[in-house]
Amino acid sequence: MNDLKELTENKSIWLLYGLAGLLTIIVIYYQWVVGSVLTVILAILIFLTYRTESRNKQKTENYISTLSYRVKKVGEEALLEMPFGILLINEDYQIEWANPYMNQFMDGDTTLIGEPLNLLSEELTAGMKDEEDEKWISLGERRFQSIIKTEERLIYLFDRTDQILLENRYDNERTILGVIFLDNYEELTQAMDDTSKSHINSEVTSILNNWSNDYGIYLKRTSQERFLAVMNKEILTQLEKSKFEILDEVRELISDQNVPLTLSIGIGRGSSDLPELGDLAQSSLDLALGRGGDQVAIKDETGRVKFYGGKTNPMEKRTRVRARVISHALRELVRESEKVLIMGHVTPDMDSIGSSIGILKLAQQNGKKGYVVFDPDGVNTGVQRLMDKIEEHETLNDLFITPEDSMDMVTKDTLIVVVDTHKPSMVMEERLLNKTEHVVVIDHHRRGEEFIEEPTLVYMEPYASSTAELVTELLEYQDGPLRLDVLEATSLLAGITVDTKSFTLRTGSRTFDAASYLRSKGADTVLVQNLLKEDIDVYVRRSELVKNATVYREGVAISKGLDNENYGAIIIAQAADTLLTMSNVKASFVIAKRKDGKIGVSARSLGDINVQIIMEKMNGGGHLTNAATQLEDTTLEQVEEQLRDIIEEYFEGGDDS
Repeated sequence: MNDLKELTENKSIWLLYGLAGLLTIIVIYYQWVVGSVLTVILAILIFLTYRTESRNKQKTENYISTLSYRVKKVGEEALLEMPFGILLINEDYQIEWANPYMNQFMDGDTTLIGEPLNLLSEELTAGMKDEEDEKWISLGERRFQSIIKTEERLIYLFDRTDQILLENRYDNERTILGVIFLDNYEELTQAMDDTSKSHINSEVTSILNNWSNDYGIYLKRTSQERFLAVMNKEILTQLEKSKFEILDEVRELISDQNVPLTLSIGIGRGSSDLPELGDLAQSSLDLALGRGGDQVAIKDETGRVKFYGGKTNPMEKRTRVRARVISHALRELVRESEKVLIMGHVTPDMDSIGSSIGILKLAQQNGKKGYVVFDPDGVNTGVQRLMDKIEEHETLNDLFITPEDSMDMVTKDTLIVVVDTHKPSMVMEERLLNKTEHVVVIDHHRRGEEFIEEPTLVYMEPYASSTAELVTELLEYQDGPLRLDVLEATSLLAGITVDTKSFTLRTGSRTFDAASYLRSKGADTVLVQNLLKEDIDVYVRRSELVKNATVYREGVAISKGLDNENYGAIIIAQAADTLLTMSNVKASFVIAKRKDGKIGVSARSLGDINVQIIMEKMNGGGHLTNAATQLEDTTLEQVEEQLRDIIEEYFEGGDDS
């Protein structure tokens, strides 16, 4: 642009000189003396102009020549002395050229030129072959970001080690909040004298203070049963590596004194907003307590949760205060609603049906119409016998409706009561949950990550044997005399009987109290046994699964069904129960194809092994002693291999993961 401007200005000057020459000729014609003088002046001007232009041109040429030399020299030096790596690669993935920066990664005077790219980094070769634009690699102790130009076969390598160290330092020093809760502290210390209570407080405080000092945690007691812990991510990482051994320390020390006190810890991480961290920590604690306590729940801002601990069965609460409070709250919700719709989980069992009938009676006790949402196509043999009895019942049969009919009946003033599950994906009709704001959850399973959003009332007690036990206690605290006929009382008792394996597992004093109450209301134990009878072919198929079992490490029995056979979910579960009765078997796992095409895994244990944690790693859940999962798009062999890997990790990790 400047050259064009200069050229234009030069043309203008010479054009003026041309006009001046023409005028000079005219003047000479009329006045030759004056014209001669003008000619001399014009000649002098032209000479001076020409000389000036010649000098400027020479100066410009000299400048350009010098600048070109400097640019070339600087370019060469920059290319050779750039503080990042440059590689040229040929078609055979050999290094054709490398700038001196890359020589630091070779021993002695060895050069990279002519060497295969694999010698430097196999990841870079893979990135070139896959035509990736960017690849992060490690060279020695340094971390590099490589920019790959596939068409030019050119690679730039930028050292990002310091940046990563700074990011890691920032990440490791981010604040993390934890809430520590002493499970059942208030209930345990009610009957203690001041000396015993002070001794327990001193023991627990000493253990926690030593633990916090060892890891550099700020610990502050906020109440008799609650502590606030402030730490950073680096400390949390160390705690995770130790599998939160503080849980074992408290449990073992206190158990020596015959006081079943345990810890639950809720931790919030990932957010820079302190109020949000506090909410995450409290939410994590609620989740840990909902799963029975004696464990740690860690939740980040994305909602992901990790669990540690959970080795012990939840301790049964000796008082029924909460049951009475929940019963009264549920009574008020029922009375304020237009109608009550009750639903359990898909493929219902005795506990689901029995507890549904119990809530149905609670609704009727408070003058409201109630209906049980039930899919007749998803029942097993045992439940079918109960449903046959219900069909013969003069009133109950009309109160069981299909999921499609429930969608027509629900209104915004309807109360939805979910029993024996808390997962939206497992309820009989998930769409009902979005049709009303009034949802009650009653369940005895340990709380998982998936949970019904914003329920109005939650009654979850992992210590309970069954949901039927919880519902029976709720019925006891309703106003007025409760009338249960034989089938209704028997249905609740059947739910308790099935989930306790005829009162042999997960039973407490309140389990027998509930059974006694139902017996007083007319529950028929003979009818329960008739409902629980099984067909011969079911017995034979279950025996086949038991026959295929092999004893794995430390008393773990694993059985796998036949590839060409489909098994019902109940048979798979019963086979796991049967294996648990065998000598030297502490836990049992049964893997088999289900009738719905999924691979089912049922897990049982006597309490020494937490099968819930193992099943959660396979996207399942359940109890410490009773859990299961269902998997799609896989094979029996792949599931067995995955299960064995998880069991190995469980034992090697100290029973926690």
